[in-house]
Amino acid sequence: MKQFFKFMFASFAGMVLTLIVLLIIFAGMMASLASIASKDEVTIDPHTVLYINWKTPILDRGNQNPLANFNFNTMKSEKPVGLNTILSNLDKAIKDPNIAGIYLNMESVPAGLATTEEIRDKLLEFKKSGKFIVSFANNYDQKAYYLASLSNKIFVNPQGTVLLKGLSAQVMFYKNLMDKLDIKAQIIRGPNNKFKSAVEPFLYDKMSAANKEQMQVLLQSFWGKILDALSESRGVSLKELNLLADNLTISNAKEAEKYHLVDQAAYRDEVIDSLKKYTDVPMDENLNMISFSKYAKVKLSDKQEKISRNKIAVIYALGEIVQGKGNDNTIGSSTLAQAIKEARLDKNVKAIVMRVNSPGGDALASDIIRREVELAGKAKPFIVSMGDLAASGGYWISTNANYIFADPTTITGSIGVFGIIPDFQKFMSNKLGITFDKVMTNKNADFIDVMAPMSDLQKERLNQSITGIYNDFTALVARTRHLKQTYVDSIAKGRVWSGTDAIKLGLVDKLGGLQDAIAYASKKADLGENYRIVNYPIRKDFFQQLVEEISGDAQTRIVKTALGDWKIYWDQMQTVQKMKGVQARLPFVMQIQ
Repeated sequence: MKQFFKFMFASFAGMVLTLIVLLIIFAGMMASLASIASKDEVTIDPHTVLYINWKTPILDRGNQNPLANFNFNTMKSEKPVGLNTILSNLDKAIKDPNIAGIYLNMESVPAGLATTEEIRDKLLEFKKSGKFIVSFANNYDQKAYYLASLSNKIFVNPQGTVLLKGLSAQVMFYKNLMDKLDIKAQIIRGPNNKFKSAVEPFLYDKMSAANKEQMQVLLQSFWGKILDALSESRGVSLKELNLLADNLTISNAKEAEKYHLVDQAAYRDEVIDSLKKYTDVPMDENLNMISFSKYAKVKLSDKQEKISRNKIAVIYALGEIVQGKGNDNTIGSSTLAQAIKEARLDKNVKAIVMRVNSPGGDALASDIIRREVELAGKAKPFIVSMGDLAASGGYWISTNANYIFADPTTITGSIGVFGIIPDFQKFMSNKLGITFDKVMTNKNADFIDVMAPMSDLQKERLNQSITGIYNDFTALVARTRHLKQTYVDSIAKGRVWSGTDAIKLGLVDKLGGLQDAIAYASKKADLGENYRIVNYPIRKDFFQQLVEEISGDAQTRIVKTALGDWKIYWDQMQTVQKMKGVQARLPFVMQIQ
């Protein structure tokens, strides 16, 4: 028997050692490939067309790790595209004499509305430089058409269509499910936080009047921005666009052409022929075309690398706000606070831009980050750039900035707090047959126990805490935005606003994107063009990322593969599960379509 265990453990140890060696070899190969790929420079010929077809998610910050989001099942990279990478490469294309134009081939845009808007603004800048943009898709959804609408010429497949229907937002409610399971949600909201509707799915089976009101105003603001852009680009009146949407008139390519939403129904080969005409390429020759990912490796011969000691730190605050450490998709209070501190203490960092794209989260974590923003703002110019979301905790961490930029379609505000304490007592007893008993040294030693309902005193104490945090929140906004607290309370109560409305209310300073915020930071620090960008938080090295990609987040990948487009509902349930402590969070989880 001893010999059996001896050989078994020896075999097991050998297998583990072999796997480790193979992992190291594989990591070395990937690192070498990454190194070679990063050094390879690509050159292009004159009259080249830049081909854009983004299919992976567009996030604020790109990732240079070749294994980021690598799907080991399909052996294909699903690495998200960075907005920062997109904007910098489009800037390069504007200056590149060899790039004649852009071929935009997008049926959908894997990004939020504000992110799409920043890309659209940069494409407009490209077009104004005198270069062309041609768009084609088999079908356009609304966001893709919004992006494509600025093109010199828009093509659609003769059997395709353009979706124009208006915006809708859907919220999922859990009350009936919780009733069936005998689970009770004990809800505490800030004083008169009627718009803080993150708690509504636990209380009702449909939206409250207040929630419907704020969502309707929000969608109308977004839709108005989209219609203004479409009307200007396509020469179709706002009234006619709304009629087309109301009646679902654009049911096929012919209707889209008839009502001037597209220029021509054509097949892909006909679009290529049109691009040849734009670039003066004979019909019997191949079109010079380069993909966007490959163009990232092109370096302009007349462009010198910036070696200035002066830095502008761009700090990315992306995802839900939690206590402790974070990652690329989560804002950890200790991680982000440390990043801000490092930028503040670096003498070569002359200004800081914090890109916020967050629905909020933990209130305490938000204030830990806010404190570091306050300290940094006293030391050097500190500018906030709001992306798709900068709501509740996302707004909280932005308040002490010296200046705040938001896109017109940014969702911001949501100044309010809440607490949700579940009571599983009846669920455990009635559904599972499990009961609990306890002994205590004091009357409220069980505060807070999710296996028993709260007493009136416990609810009162929790309500006092929530009310205090809400008052602190409105006082903070009043102090930093130079407003009266009574006024802040009147526009707060958990209500969300678009960037367009937020500037009118005094919650942000100017409409603009990430590059506008960086330019403003340079101006405030008197840098001109003499600076370089450094990104925070500093990412882990290649091998750390490799191990995380191979071993981490397996559940998310499995769920994504199994559920596909339905994964959004899984994400909503996971968001609910992560709510701990007092929350300063976006008042609803919604999908805008």
